[in-house]
Amino acid sequence: MEDSVLGDPVNTMQSASEKNIPSMSLLDLVLNTLKDDKAEDIITIDLAGKSTIADYMVVASGRSTRQVSAIADKLSRKLKEVFGIPVRMEGKGAGDWVLIDAGDVIVHVFRPEVRDFYQLEKMWQPMPEASQA
Repeated sequence: MEDSVLGDPVNTMQSASEKNIPSMSLLDLVLNTLKDDKAEDIITIDLAGKSTIADYMVVASGRSTRQVSAIADKLSRKLKEVFGIPVRMEGKGAGDWVLIDAGDVIVHVFRPEVRDFYQLEKMWQPMPEASQA
C-alpha cells in the first residue's frame, strides 16, 4: 500500500497495544526466547503503577557483544514472527547494551560490566521498607 500523495510506503504494522496482545503473552515470549538464547541473570520488573511507558521491563545479560547483538536480533525477529509487531531497537551497533521496545514490554540486554555500571534494576525495584525500631 502506498501513500498516493508522497509515494512513500504506509506503515501498516500495528503495535502490540493496537493489536490487543496481552502483556503477559509478550512477556512469556520474551522470557522464553531469552532463556533459549542463554541470556543470564534475567530479571522481570513489574512497572504497573510505576510508569506509563510499559507494563514490564526485562533486564538480562549476554556474555559478549556478539551474544548481546544475537539475542536482540533473535528476539526482534521472534516478536515480529509470532505477533506481527514492529519493535524499536537502540544500541545494537556497539553490542554493549541493546534496548528493545516491544510496546508493553521493554527489554534491556547488557554485557555484564555495562549492566553493573548502569544498575538499571536498582532504579525500578521497590525500595525496602524502613524497619520500625
